[in-house]
Amino acid sequence: MENLKARIEAYVPQNEQETVDKQMILTFMERNPDCLDRTNLAAHFSASGWIVNQKRDKVLLCYHKVYDSWSWTGGHADGESDLETVAIREANEETGVHAVSVNPSEIFSLECLYVMGHEKRGTYVPCHLHLNLTYLLEADDTEALTVNQDENNGVRWFTTEEALTRPTEPWMVDRIYRKLIRRVQALSD
Repeated sequence: MENLKARIEAYVPQNEQETVDKQMILTFMERNPDCLDRTNLAAHFSASGWIVNQKRDKVLLCYHKVYDSWSWTGGHADGESDLETVAIREANEETGVHAVSVNPSEIFSLECLYVMGHEKRGTYVPCHLHLNLTYLLEADDTEALTVNQDENNGVRWFTTEEALTRPTEPWMVDRIYRKLIRRVQALSD
C-alpha cells in the first residue's frame, strides 16, 4: 500500500475537485488500513479506465446496470494495491477488448465518487464512496466487443461529443467525463 500512497502523493491535481479529493483520499488511507477492501462500508478504493481508440477521437463506454447509464469501465480494488492492473482487468472483462495503458504507472485522474445504495446479486449494498483512480487506456476500435451480463447491458464506442451526451449522470458528465476528454485532447495537441 506504500507504493499506492506514494503514487497518489506524487499526483499533481489539475483542478479544485482533484485537490480536495486527493487530500480526502490520503487522509482516509491513513486512518483506514482496510481501504482497499469493500468490507469498509464507508469508502474503499476503485479503479476506472478511460478507454480511447488510437486516434483518440472515440471513447469506449458500457451501459452500467447499477448506474443505469453509459459509463466508463472500472471496479473495486478488492485488496489489490496496483490499481492500474485493476483498471485494465476491469476494462477487458467489461468490454472484451484488450486495453493497454497509454502512460504506464501514471494516474490520469482521481476522484471521490458517491455510490447510491443498491442491490447487487440480491444483497443490499449501502451508500458509500469510491476512492477512485483513473487510468488512460487505449484499445483497438475494430476489435469485437462483448457485454459482461453481470454488470452491463451494452458496450459501445462513442465519439467524444456523444460521450458527453449519452450518459445520464449529469455530475459525472460535467465534472469527470468532460475533464477526461479535455485531458485526452491536450495530449493530442
